[in-house]
Amino acid sequence: MLTKRKSANDRDSAERLALAILAWMATDDERLYPFLNATGVTPDTLRASAQDAGFLAGLLDHVMGDEATLMAVAEALTVPPERIAAAWRRLSPMEFDDGFSDQGTRGDDV
Repeated sequence: MLTKRKSANDRDSAERLALAILAWMATDDERLYPFLNATGVTPDTLRASAQDAGFLAGLLDHVMGDEATLMAVAEALTVPPERIAAAWRRLSPMEFDDGFSDQGTRGDDV
């Protein structure tokens, strides 16, 4: 099975979007602190953590797990929710397998 390679530019773009989402989240304690509590990151270690691609993937995973948050950040950043979903897929460490697709590929063309 052949899969598309994630290009460096796509990854950089996804990381920039994740950082913009983190900046948005940091303006609202009611959104930020539950995320920090779930990750174990503290406000003091947030800046260093934000340089870690795994942390950014976790941030996007958190956003994708709550439709209200996804829609709020998409509106605030004026980006389509599909773009956030595409960034999430790009930064995710593993291919997503919903168990329903017989093609074995993802649609990263958003």
